[in-house]
Amino acid sequence: MSKSLAAVSALAVALGLAVMPAQAARTDISVGMVLEPPNLDPTGGAAAAIDEVVYANIFQGLTRFNSDGEVVPDLARSWDISEDGLTYTFHLQDGVTFHDGSAFDAEDVKFSLDRARGENSTNAQKALFAEIAEVEIVDPQTVKVTLSEPNGSFLFNMAWGDAVIVAPETADNNATNPVGTGPFKFGDWVKGDHVDLTKYADYWGEPAKLDKVTFKFISDPTAAFASVMAGDVDAFPNFPAPENLQQFEADPRFSVIVGSTEGETILAMNNKKPPLDNIKVRQAIGHAIDRQSIIDGAMFGYGTPIGTHFAPHNPAYVDLTEQSAYDPALAQELLKEAGVSELTLSLKLPPPSYARRGGEIIAAQLKEAGINTEITNLEWAQWLQEVFKDKNFDLTVISHTEPLDIGIYARDDYYFQYADPEFKKIMEELNDTTDPDKRTELLQAAQKKIADDAVNVYLFQLAKTGVANAKIEGLWENSPTQANDMTQIYWED
Repeated sequence: MSKSLAAVSALAVALGLAVMPAQAARTDISVGMVLEPPNLDPTGGAAAAIDEVVYANIFQGLTRFNSDGEVVPDLARSWDISEDGLTYTFHLQDGVTFHDGSAFDAEDVKFSLDRARGENSTNAQKALFAEIAEVEIVDPQTVKVTLSEPNGSFLFNMAWGDAVIVAPETADNNATNPVGTGPFKFGDWVKGDHVDLTKYADYWGEPAKLDKVTFKFISDPTAAFASVMAGDVDAFPNFPAPENLQQFEADPRFSVIVGSTEGETILAMNNKKPPLDNIKVRQAIGHAIDRQSIIDGAMFGYGTPIGTHFAPHNPAYVDLTEQSAYDPALAQELLKEAGVSELTLSLKLPPPSYARRGGEIIAAQLKEAGINTEITNLEWAQWLQEVFKDKNFDLTVISHTEPLDIGIYARDDYYFQYADPEFKKIMEELNDTTDPDKRTELLQAAQKKIADDAVNVYLFQLAKTGVANAKIEGLWENSPTQANDMTQIYWED
């Protein structure tokens, strides 16, 4: 013991004080989530909650989104693109292993991409891989991907959670026992309560600062508030009770983090189901909705009105809100023109508070315009089955949180069943275009097309309203993708 430390200790003893060692910073965290994922395989499910647990934490892709939304290298350390834009040669990271100890190499990349684009693929975003013509192994650390036609969004597509790399030995079990290459490995899943992740000791990159992450599932806003106040949950990145944020802001124990998301919140309509196959009826529903009232009433002012399926923070955004402005009288007139006098529609709502609270307000507004609704509150698994898969609905409220996902309107079998040839041509041209100005022009044409066709009612861009213990650092302010990235999180001493 040094002389100075001995002197301090002697003084402390003389004063009757205990000499306490400095307290180490915590290395565990409990993170709140509104929805429990139906499974933990991002290549085999559409639920955003899957990526919220596993993206960047357990699974990784060739590329990834960072906190600013930029596409950056991940399992691919670099790549070369041929002059014709058809061939991407990916150079893979060295020394990567899966959580079961097996080595990652080009075979895994080929398996994952071929599996995602294959005839029997269950990937919810199979369209991301549509232009891939061939995947070739050059050597264990190099993969060549050849496209059938140029796609200016290919590296962007490879950053989605649906494009993560999985191993052929473990892929079939990833729904319940996910095995990836990320800085955390799967620990435990207590259904209806939580999922545990633990630090992967042999991670190839920068190690995580946390040893353990627990994702706790709390759908009720009141329970979410109580859990954060009591310290049972350390952070709630997408807090479901925005009415409580002012209370947290006034409490120095907490930090409130408000940012933007990629979540276009819509009143989705079944375009093939009469009378919603009539554009005048869809337009009437749009004019019956007061967006700002929903933002104020359901989100306590957090949210930005939108008039098409596109994020306002994107440079290519076009403000089309006036095209479907609140006008109950016009809504009634359009219904008359459509020959509709008595109309009752099902309104099936998933669990998030924006949907349940917003749905009640929407039902009241539609009633004022002469449209009755029958509300059914569904659990998440029910919504995925009845609405998303079976298309057994008239109306629903949902936030689409995937990045730059206007391309979903080009899918014939997508749940709102738009299937418009002209829109598909716009998206095909966009995929063939690399010039930034031309891409912006096409993206704006796509926005205008779905607004003109009143495919859905575009409500608001979901704000990211989070709350956390004030000592936690590294949480994302914005959500460029549906993720709770824990890789850079740490506690202040």
